[in-house]
Amino acid sequence: MGNGLVIAAPSSGSGKTSATLGVLRLLARRGLKVASAKVGPDYIDPAFHAAASGRPCFNLDSWAMRPATVAGLAARLAEDAELVVCEGVMGLFDGAFVPAGQPDGSTADLAALTGWPVVLLVDGRGMTGSAAAVLAGFAGLRPDVSVRGVIFNRVAGERHKAAIADACRRACPHIRLLGFLPADSGLELPSRHLGLVQASERSDLAAFLDHAAGLVETHLDMEALVALACPSRLPAPGHAPSLPPPGNRVAVASDIAFAFAYAALLEGWRAAGAEILPFSPLADQAPDASADAVYLPGGYPELHAGKLAGNSRFLGGLRDAARRDAALFGECGGYMVLGRVLIDADGTAHEMAGLLELETSFATRRLHLGYRRARLLADAPPGRAGDGFRGHEFHYACILREDGPPLFQAGDAAGSEIGRHGLINGRVAGSFIHLIDRA
Repeated sequence: MGNGLVIAAPSSGSGKTSATLGVLRLLARRGLKVASAKVGPDYIDPAFHAAASGRPCFNLDSWAMRPATVAGLAARLAEDAELVVCEGVMGLFDGAFVPAGQPDGSTADLAALTGWPVVLLVDGRGMTGSAAAVLAGFAGLRPDVSVRGVIFNRVAGERHKAAIADACRRACPHIRLLGFLPADSGLELPSRHLGLVQASERSDLAAFLDHAAGLVETHLDMEALVALACPSRLPAPGHAPSLPPPGNRVAVASDIAFAFAYAALLEGWRAAGAEILPFSPLADQAPDASADAVYLPGGYPELHAGKLAGNSRFLGGLRDAARRDAALFGECGGYMVLGRVLIDADGTAHEMAGLLELETSFATRRLHLGYRRARLLADAPPGRAGDGFRGHEFHYACILREDGPPLFQAGDAAGSEIGRHGLINGRVAGSFIHLIDRA
């Protein structure tokens, strides 16, 4: 079983994704068997991780996943890896607003649960001696979170390095100073409304990863970083999927418009005996005619609505699947496409599959963000009426019309009820909630 460590930061925007990618790329290039994980409900960063390491990246989540699910996924990552590098989310202690004593989905919670040590990546701009106060404060806040190493990012030069190093060695001599990364515009990752521009849309991805690896190799003590890692303290349970497969042969929409499917979910379905049949809606491919289930994950259909509306084989294939009583399930973007109309950013209305009485708009935008508790109100592709799930909602599209039986009764992470979500029409169902695990 491989050792693991967590790369975290005091806040979002510190540069932990670029640094993590550089570490993964360099170690993989050196021949180390390195696997990766991402804390929290993120679909985009894991695709960059997979490109850097050559292995699937799993999401780990202390709020949305049962401890047994986290343990199983951590064990699967470590089975054939010498090292598991886990990238944190937001700041180290930032999570959902929950009652005291409950898991909040933070990086700190995940580090405490697994026992993996933390390497703190600190944006060094505008600090010298104050960097030691930041490091000491983060290292001392929770005794169950072990900050063992620190990397300073965006450091200006040798005098800046020396001042930070001197302050940190005096204040925190027990924390290993692993190095200083310079400010480098080549490490910037462009983003859009749901996060980074996807890895599959970057023609320069290999060059970017190699550049990040080169900076890490030049400026960090990689041997010391690897030596900090330790095994997870979680037990290794069986490989039960977090969510049951919706069928035996599952057609899964997969392209840049439908990319938000968790790697661990699909692997879990395969391990449970389901056959996964990828197809590309943007290439006007229909789901396989032999599929008894169709899964439309989230993504960016709002950016490709005109093309999708004209792809008759794709939309006709969804309708054919519904007619032959296959189970169809859509999440977020997939939910919008199962509806009747999707209005794009310019206000143009595009006809979708028309299998649910739903009209959505990306021209009328409002942020919907947060963890969700969800209970099925009827038998549907995710399970049986009354089954509980945990998931996440993150979108800007608004619902203009939603008619029909609801799919879920939902609540937020703090336990407040937030009403009914989604629709169900026979064996066709969906909602804006991305399901992560059973409750």
